[in-house]
Amino acid sequence: MKKVNMTSMIKWLVLPMFLVSVVFTMPTATKAEESLNLNVDAAILIDAETGKILYEQNADKALGIASMTKMLTEYLLFEAIEDGKITWDQQYSVTDYTYRVSQNRLLSNVPLRQDGSYSIKELYEAMAIYSANAATIGIAETIAGTEENFVKLMNEKAEEMGLKDYKIVNSTGLNNEDLLGMHPASTGTTDENVMPAESVATLAYYLMKDYPEVLDTTKIAKKTFREGTDDAIEMSNWNWMLPGLVYEYAGVDGLKTGTTDFAGHSFTATAEKNGMRVISVVMKAVDSKGVGSYKARFDATRALLDYGFAQFTNVELVPAGYTIPENETLTVEKGKEDTVAIAVKNPVSMIIKSSEKKLYKPIFTADKETLEAEVKKGTVVGKIRVEKTEGTDYGYVVDQAAEVDVVTTEAVERSSWFSLMFQAIGNFFGSLWDSTTDFIGGLF
Repeated sequence: MKKVNMTSMIKWLVLPMFLVSVVFTMPTATKAEESLNLNVDAAILIDAETGKILYEQNADKALGIASMTKMLTEYLLFEAIEDGKITWDQQYSVTDYTYRVSQNRLLSNVPLRQDGSYSIKELYEAMAIYSANAATIGIAETIAGTEENFVKLMNEKAEEMGLKDYKIVNSTGLNNEDLLGMHPASTGTTDENVMPAESVATLAYYLMKDYPEVLDTTKIAKKTFREGTDDAIEMSNWNWMLPGLVYEYAGVDGLKTGTTDFAGHSFTATAEKNGMRVISVVMKAVDSKGVGSYKARFDATRALLDYGFAQFTNVELVPAGYTIPENETLTVEKGKEDTVAIAVKNPVSMIIKSSEKKLYKPIFTADKETLEAEVKKGTVVGKIRVEKTEGTDYGYVVDQAAEVDVVTTEAVERSSWFSLMFQAIGNFFGSLWDSTTDFIGGLF
């Protein structure tokens, strides 16, 4: 019988136990950021009030935006109305360009008569509700004379808004190939508008912030164009998440769908629930089999909205009157008091996950280390902002942060000239004594 090597046997018994112990004593890897596993090329969810990003997925990649482009056209329309350049009642005379495009019923359109005249309000409703392309071009021509000139305005406004990695080649979001050779001359025959999801959300943020009345129209599920005339046509909103439509979602009242072969099925939505409004963007949505569809974009949007409303709430992170630890006071020179009390003027609130409130820490930044009397009550002395100490903070789509003023909570009068004189004398002799003792100490 072969003799068993006891040393080898012990090694084989100990080795598995050692490996198990190593596995269970290794540091736990940092938990990956939460993923909603959306079947989209890109997505983003933001707070509509502040622009704070609540979720993002590939949101910085430039992709086709299709008719979501029309949000930029809407913004320029509202701006032109506000500036008095055009009016809602102003009439538009159909051009050969808009007539020919409007006759293509394979595109989203309301047919326009070649010799017809339409109010800007009619064209706007057709654009915002039915995504009518020829109506959109008509608005562009009214504002800028030609779509070519209007596209220049669009690019200028995109830059002004701080949008990133965008390319705007027409007012509608169609592929230029669909514009029958009449696309803006400075653009390519097959060009199409592109923009990252973050920039699309930023555009929606500014549109709703500056012109919230856009929702009065985007929430309309159905309307008849030119009702009571021979040209009457029923316009059904392409946003099928509106109340009463097939994929309805409580609180949804906008904003713009977009579909082309290049862009796929995309959608910018907005919804309000329990006093909180969010904006979501999904781009090139597909189903579990990788097939794009209207349902896929609304399913992805639903998942984003459910996540936002279930996980996030407006939380007060710093109350008004909050005193900053180790910074309860600031030094005051030439005052009857040597220090002045300071505190946060207004509360700091932020849309965050309720469970993560303890992960946010207030950070104080003083404008000055010392103040000179006289100091008035309510003097702004710095800012307090809130930072997340663990995990990813996606930041904002616009340049802002959750911060408020820190102010003095009391006044400090200036000392009389007599007191200041004795303070100066005391400071002089104090400095002289320090210098003398330092000198004598140096001799030894």
